[in-house]
Formats: sequence, structure tokens, C-alpha cells
Amino acid sequence: MENMLSVSDLHVSFRARGGEVQAVRGVSFEVKPGEAVAIVGESGSGKSVTAQSIMRLLASPPSYVKQGSIEFMGRDLLRLSDKEMESVRGKDIGMIFQDPMTSLNPTMTIGRQITEGLIKHQGLSRSAAKARAVELLSLVGIPNPEARYSQYPHSFSGGMRQRAMIAIALSCNPALLIADEPTTALDVTIQAQILNLMKDLQKRLGTSIILITHDLGVVSEVCDRVIVMYAGQVVETGTKEEIFRSPQHPYTRGLIRSMPHLDQPKHEKLIPIPGSPPDMLQPPAGCAFCSRCEHAMEVCLNNDPELLKVGESGQQAKCWLHHPLAKEVQQA
Repeated sequence: MENMLSVSDLHVSFRARGGEVQAVRGVSFEVKPGEAVAIVGESGSGKSVTAQSIMRLLASPPSYVKQGSIEFMGRDLLRLSDKEMESVRGKDIGMIFQDPMTSLNPTMTIGRQITEGLIKHQGLSRSAAKARAVELLSLVGIPNPEARYSQYPHSFSGGMRQRAMIAIALSCNPALLIADEPTTALDVTIQAQILNLMKDLQKRLGTSIILITHDLGVVSEVCDRVIVMYAGQVVETGTKEEIFRSPQHPYTRGLIRSMPHLDQPKHEKLIPIPGSPPDMLQPPAGCAFCSRCEHAMEVCLNNDPELLKVGESGQQAKCWLHHPLAKEVQQA
């Protein structure tokens, strides 16, 4: 199946007073039509910068793309003019932001914020746009959508604001939906409702989804494939089943070990990942996870591993442990 989105060797940096912050370092991945892909990692791993680079939402300066390409439906988004990108953003690619309270305009009604894109991108009249907006509010499960259409964001609960954000993102039937930590600010009950809503909309509308999250529990609910990021790089990729049942990178195993499980004994402690992520002003020459890894070898210090195929499937891990010479290296 042909890829809808192909990110290839993407490098994104920020100019800072102390030098160059290398936020994204050689990220490559694909998304197929109708597929739900999760990008996971702790804060500072580069996952949100990757998502915002796809949407071209990063201010430049201080950010800049050093190299790479982002091909979406046959066009390199990085080569489009600002005006051309405006026609893609919101129409072909929708985005759900992390905090709906700061993402929604408090001075505009919810209805007007939905109809804005419909009028601009689809050329609908105001009456047709209003009818579509009410339909979208109903689609995302907001009760009494006709009355809610005329209300302001402060009248909505946190869960309803996030549903309104999803309605805005879906208003023009985008081929790709990027959800950046869509459940972070919500309580557990509302989180489950939002995730079920996203799954249902994906099935009904056939929309591809990129879900940015640090919560592996969220991943298991929604996604088909998982990309694990650390220190601005992809360190493991595979299907949801492969990542949860047989994680191959020490960082992925650490993330899973640090999660609570339903079958876990009551008094058993979670195992945190020791140490801290590296300073991206001066990223390490070798494996970025080396200083926190219990399996670190001499080769890891100064040599950055490639993504290596693991087993017979498409699973890959960026770790020297999977190199054909790993046994000899360990014995040396």
C-alpha cells in the first residue's frame, strides 16, 4: 500500500543563546492510508517537534529544518510556500492540540471556530457551514449541539472542549489527523471517552492518525503501529503487539517496566529508568541512551547505532545489541 505520509531523515534544530539545540536528529517514518501510528517517548524526545514540523507550525527563527523531507500525498511539505501550506493545514491535515483551553480562541464562539475552516477551505455559505458545524458537534458526542454552537469555550468542560477541538480538526474531512497528547489535561474517565471517539471516527471516516503521547496505555487503545523516540531519534519501531510483547530496545523495555499493570502484585514497586535524557545542545557521539542503559558496551560510547531489523518481521531497534557482531563485542 502506498504511503500517505513519508518523513525522511528529518533534522530540526533551534537557535538558542547557548548554541544549537538539536531537537530532531534524522527521524524517518511512514503512515499508510487509514493507519493509526503512535509516536511515544518522554518529554524532550522530539515527538511534538516532529508533529509541528509536519504542520509547519514552528516559528522560524528560532527553529529551522537542517535537512530532510516530509512528503504528503506526493508533495514535499517543506518546499511549499506559506500560502500553499495554508491550503493543506486544516483541509488535508488536521491537528488536535494538547491543551484545548489555550488552543481555542476564548473570544469566539465554538460554532464560529468550526465554520471558519469550512468557509475558507470548502467554500460553504454561512448557513451551510453552520449546519455542518452542528452536525460535527453531534458527531463528536456533544449534547444539544444547536445550543452549544453559540456558546464560548469557557462554557464547556475540559472533555467537551477537547471534543470541540476534534470537531474543528475533522471539519474539512482531513486525510491525516495529528493528535498531540490529546488526553493529557483530562481525567481518566474523559480520556477513555476521547480515545473511543478517535477510534470510532477513524473506522467511520477512514482517517489516518498520528498520536503523539508519553502514555503507553493510550497507545494500546488506539494505534496499529508504534514509533519510540528518544533524544530526537527513532530508537524502535514495530506493530503494537511487537512493541508490547517483545520490546527490543532497552529504552522501550524501561518504559514498559515503569508502567503499572493490572496483574502486578499489590506491593511490587515500579522500576523507573535511572538518570536523565542527554543535553541536546551537546548530544552524545554514540548511543544517546548509553549513560542510562544497563547493557551499555564500549562500542555504544562513541558509535551511534543504526536502526537494525529484529527477527523476521518489520520490527527495528536502534541498538548495538542487535548487531551481528554483538556477542563478540560483549565478550571483548
